[in-house]
Amino acid sequence: MRDRVEAMEPRRRRRVVDAVTAVCAVAGLALVVIGAAPAGEPQRRADPQRRAEQQVAAGQEPLGPPGPSPATGTPTAPATTPSGTSGVGTAAVGMGASVPVHLDIPAIGVSTAIMELGLNPDGTIAVPPLRAGAPAGWYRNLATPGEAGPAVILGHVDTARDGPAVFYQLRDLRPGDEVSVRRADGTIAVFGVDRVEEYPKERFPSDEVYGAVDRPVLRLITCGGTFDRLRRSYRGNVVVFATLRRTG
Repeated sequence: MRDRVEAMEPRRRRRVVDAVTAVCAVAGLALVVIGAAPAGEPQRRADPQRRAEQQVAAGQEPLGPPGPSPATGTPTAPATTPSGTSGVGTAAVGMGASVPVHLDIPAIGVSTAIMELGLNPDGTIAVPPLRAGAPAGWYRNLATPGEAGPAVILGHVDTARDGPAVFYQLRDLRPGDEVSVRRADGTIAVFGVDRVEEYPKERFPSDEVYGAVDRPVLRLITCGGTFDRLRRSYRGNVVVFATLRRTG
């Protein structure tokens, strides 16, 4: 009997050792899985830029181009022809103030109502709703189309959900193409395109676009350049520069 007990003793010791090893192995696994981060690795903080990208990705409406600086303004016209007066001569001095209500650009098939736009809290110009059928928008803090000074009308180029928007073909305009704006007083301001330019958003020429001039001019603005898929926005702006030719 004693010999049998002694023969069993090494097997018991092996079982104890195996059990202790198993417990240590489990404890070691737990340390790997739930242990603290390595010393010296800082906790990540919320990145404001990434939050902004997530908001855009979630469908936030894009911000418009930079607004005019406080120094930018529209000078008082040296002379103004009363609203309702038509003729080529009016183009030299400008029309009276009247809110724009409709925009036509025959060369690219645009015929759209016009809504009023102000400024966003960050100083960029507000934009029309990002949806199918959204109209163009007139920036109400500068001249009305036909007045002496720069009038500004904005529109979307496209939307991810609905495709081409009101200013989808704006970049295709050429010098000499006509842009007609019907105003609330019943008159029509007809502009001729002078040039079409494209600018990176970080180098948008605010002074050139919004700067004071002593004649009636029009700026049409939409997005342009390549598309940033991360931010879900275009990297530039297309700007059409036009000058009043005649009124009706």
